[in-house]
Amino acid sequence: MRGFKELSFSDRLKAAAEAKQAQLEKARQKALENQAGLPERLAARAALAAERDKRQAERKAAKLADAERLAKERAAAEIARVEAEKQAAVTRAAEKAEAAARQAALEIERKAARDARYAARKKRQK
Repeated sequence: MRGFKELSFSDRLKAAAEAKQAQLEKARQKALENQAGLPERLAARAALAAERDKRQAERKAAKLADAERLAKERAAAEIARVEAEKQAAVTRAAEKAEAAARQAALEIERKAARDARYAARKKRQK
């Protein structure tokens, strides 16, 4: 029976070179096969990219429209708040003026009553 023959360094180098060459041939064959459908794949990829860009543009436009709508709503709410504050201030001023007028009328009535009491006392003293 013959013994196992160990491969020498040069045999291993030769085997590695052959394997490398086989891989290169396989890659070349695949590249040739891939080049046949390359224009179609590139066109499909470009179409997908165009659709994606279109969807992104639509989303961006929708976001801008929402932002604009929210800004308008906020501005309208702010205007309504300012108008309500103005109206409340006018109402408070009117109430304050009315209270001041009532107080003045009350003071006039008190003075008139006091003057009447004073005059009656003077009249009684005479």
